[in-house]
Amino acid sequence: MTLQPLNNTHILELMSWFNSQHDMTQWAGPYFRYPFTEKTFIEDLNLGGSASFVLVGQQNELFAFGQYYQRKNKCHLARLVVNPIYRGEGIAATLIKELCKHGHLNLNVTYSSLFVYENNLAAVLAYKKLGFIVETNQDSSPLPDNCVYMVKVINYV
Repeated sequence: MTLQPLNNTHILELMSWFNSQHDMTQWAGPYFRYPFTEKTFIEDLNLGGSASFVLVGQQNELFAFGQYYQRKNKCHLARLVVNPIYRGEGIAATLIKELCKHGHLNLNVTYSSLFVYENNLAAVLAYKKLGFIVETNQDSSPLPDNCVYMVKVINYV
């Protein structure tokens, strides 16, 4: 698997991974529109404000998608998702490690962070296994209900 920048051919497949408002909200938060069109999906991805990447296999199969941007001097991960047909195969860990490594080098930061809904148990467990811990959100704006802020030291030197 290799980490590659998102391109337009990936977007349609990525869109097919979400079939309900619940799935969309769990992935992208309460402000990502559902149902969506290709136009609204691209707008809500905020491609100009985030570095967007995919994990692609040797046969060009799309395994996962994720974004990062600098937030409070951290590489903040966002919209992490694994293709539904490949879940449970450790792909999330590869995606997160690669995004953190890329973000560390490009943003010159030593921490990564993310938001996750507490009821997204598979994601919370995956993040904890990778060394993320729950921290108090220092933002003045409140998080959505049941959303937690997690942080980890990036150890790529």
